[in-house]
Amino acid sequence: MYRLPKTATAPFCPSEVAGSVVVSPDAPFWKQLSRFVGPGLLVAVGYMDPGNWATDIEAGSRYGYQLLFVVVLSSLAAIVLQCLAARLGIATGKDLARLSSERYSPAVGRAQWVLAEISIVACDLAEVLGSALAFHLLFGVSLPVGVALTALDTFIVLGLQGRGFRRIEAIILGLVGTIAICFLVELLLIRPNWPDVAAGFVPSLHALSSREPLYLAIGILGATIMPHNLYLHSSIVQTRVIGAGDSGRRRAIRLTRVDTVVSLLIALTINAAILILAGAAFHSTGRNDVADISDAYQLLAPIAGTTAAAVIFAIGLFASGQSSTFTGTIAGQVIMDGFLRLKIPCWQRRLITRGLAIVPAFIGVMLLGDRAVGQLLVASQVVLSLQLPFAMYPLIRCTDDRLLMGSFVNTRFVSVCAWLLFAAISGANVWLVLQVCGVA
Repeated sequence: MYRLPKTATAPFCPSEVAGSVVVSPDAPFWKQLSRFVGPGLLVAVGYMDPGNWATDIEAGSRYGYQLLFVVVLSSLAAIVLQCLAARLGIATGKDLARLSSERYSPAVGRAQWVLAEISIVACDLAEVLGSALAFHLLFGVSLPVGVALTALDTFIVLGLQGRGFRRIEAIILGLVGTIAICFLVELLLIRPNWPDVAAGFVPSLHALSSREPLYLAIGILGATIMPHNLYLHSSIVQTRVIGAGDSGRRRAIRLTRVDTVVSLLIALTINAAILILAGAAFHSTGRNDVADISDAYQLLAPIAGTTAAAVIFAIGLFASGQSSTFTGTIAGQVIMDGFLRLKIPCWQRRLITRGLAIVPAFIGVMLLGDRAVGQLLVASQVVLSLQLPFAMYPLIRCTDDRLLMGSFVNTRFVSVCAWLLFAAISGANVWLVLQVCGVA
């Protein structure tokens, strides 16, 4: 069983607090499971950030519930990849970043590190834009002022230093719960046609038969699976270990799998709720042109018949942006430690990442005005799409390696499914980039 290191300086960075949650192998199953809950939630918040909001709102507005099945399939792919990352961390005792730096040449390792850092900055750009827009909608400040206010979350991270990893997980649970409650209330106010909603979950090639919905479907895919979450998950699962030897690791993998699947199903439910809300509020009322989060906010009140709908929407958006702040900070620490063997305090890591994200956000809103939010959110998802295969490839290779994984190596079925996902996601992302660049 892991022990707390004596020199932890920023106790919610997993690289410094491995083993912060002790789990007794003799405890009842439900108690073991309750102690394992947490890492899955930290990962899940990356699947419900403002980038997801932008693609889901546009999909619901333009095509109603037709693309709901894309949200489901993307989330199922995410579950497979995150379970692989978690199993890698538990079986080897090392995270994906460290294993990649050990297995590849220094030049390749540095390139992977740069790509991983770009993905974190791109994700944080979405958080900056979402939080800035929430400040703008709730308090009436301008978007540039809203962007500047997002820098204050560094003080939140600094204030949490020394509070422990479990405390961070509790805060994340509260923010995720806030988002879920907001959309439950929104759906109660809007009242979708549930039989039509159910039909949207059925996969349909006809729904993707033309260029526009296919483009948007790939955008949903790119917004759903976050590359840095694979590095993050392989590290933070090591804060839970139960027993010793293969039997203990096998039990830990089983409990972690439950945490991962349930957490990502919550994220799936929230993403589906965003699309359903947009389909019911906009597409069903003839507003097929709502492709911006601020437009959705302005139109919700008259459609729902109460200004509370718009306020609740903005609160959920703010919670979405803030929840992803913590995971981006921890992922950055994991990646920097794994690839470079470099540790810095979490608040410094937060300040660097947020600073790199604020610059393009501030320039964008100054040059493009209010419409910059939607355009930059889409751009951030394209960047994330570009990085994903570079995290997937070493993950699948590692979990396919019997010498590394031992008895926990991928089964033939899991390996085939993982490589098919790699081929499908890589191909879809290449197509997306070509469309955005106007090549195809």
